[in-house]
Amino acid sequence: MLKPSLNDLGKLAKDKQLENKKYFDKLKKKTPKNLDYVMQDLHDAEFKKTDCLECANCCKTTGPLFTSADIERISKHLRQKPQQFIDQYLRIDEDKDYVLQTVPCAFLDSDNTCFIYDVRPKACREFPHTDRKKFQQITDITLKNIPICPAAYNIVEEMKKKMPL
Repeated sequence: MLKPSLNDLGKLAKDKQLENKKYFDKLKKKTPKNLDYVMQDLHDAEFKKTDCLECANCCKTTGPLFTSADIERISKHLRQKPQQFIDQYLRIDEDKDYVLQTVPCAFLDSDNTCFIYDVRPKACREFPHTDRKKFQQITDITLKNIPICPAAYNIVEEMKKKMPL
């Protein structure tokens, strides 16, 4: 059972948006020395009790950025030329990055599994990025992920309890 539920997540995230933004602004100004260790522990603890297959909201509502290495690896797996893969699945966004043409993700199956899981993009492997080194540098991404990912929401809520600023 996901907590918070996807139905409640948007409202909860919106209610906490300003509080989280202020918290992250303080975090950037005065970064605790042990931040990455604390974040790794919080991330690991949350994902021991979170089953992403129950949710897959990230795959249903957002698309990852595809690097050149991702495109090479996935197209090879699909036995396509990279340009065929790009033409079939990707578009270039406003930041000049390759992203999916549509969401939900074309590789998401009805049981929330991924057809290309073993070769999925780096952005998918690392989502929601809450265990990333130098976490204070990606707080803007985290703010965007909180309304999408119940685990990211929970990790940030625990972070604020463990590391009051």
